[in-house]
Amino acid sequence: MTAAPQKVRNRFTESDGSPIVSASILSADFARLGEDAGEIMQLGADILHVDIMDGHFVPNISMGPSVCAALHGACPEAFLDVHLMVTDPDAYLEPFARAGAGHCTFHTEVASTEALLSMRDRCHDLGMTAGIAINPETPATAIDPVIDHFDMVLVMSVHPGFGGQSFIDKVLAKTRSIAPRLRPDQRLEMDGGIGPANAEEVRAAGCDVLVAGSAVFGSEDRAATIAQVRGHGS
Repeated sequence: MTAAPQKVRNRFTESDGSPIVSASILSADFARLGEDAGEIMQLGADILHVDIMDGHFVPNISMGPSVCAALHGACPEAFLDVHLMVTDPDAYLEPFARAGAGHCTFHTEVASTEALLSMRDRCHDLGMTAGIAINPETPATAIDPVIDHFDMVLVMSVHPGFGGQSFIDKVLAKTRSIAPRLRPDQRLEMDGGIGPANAEEVRAAGCDVLVAGSAVFGSEDRAATIAQVRGHGS
């Protein structure tokens, strides 16, 4: 069996709480994905966010481990934050670990507490950190049994499945309730519709990992947009 790719520095295990900009490649130019993603990293993005959709859990299909492996090969220094919007995340953990993923997040809506914790353990065994995600309609209490066991909590601020959606403001109440419960070594990520116009509000609600796709890749000044999402610049 081929050895798994060497992992890069895991940004989610850093405990200083500085905001992290996770650039979603779903909004990148797929005809030149490696080049486009590499440019985003050079302009200041901290990590790359990889959305995986299976056409079942969400009404769309995106990409698989081979694209992740190609991205890892093109941007070997980039930490890959994989978001599994799939009905059977357990089947994908090893393939993505071998493709160079440093982290995998999966949804509380698709598995029992026991299965979620088993997948968390599997991620750690594979050398990845693990995240638990909740959809906009899912109450924060849904993750109560597992919140202490994950490296990151991801709150969706759009309905998963498509890029470019409008931000759902009411989810900020959810992150405000979750943030005080997390340890310094845990991260709180928000994904969907984030850009310079609302990033400050997202950070103020306790999120320290901000996923930005179309706002970053579609910007005429990508470096400035990344800085604004992080909280630097005007």
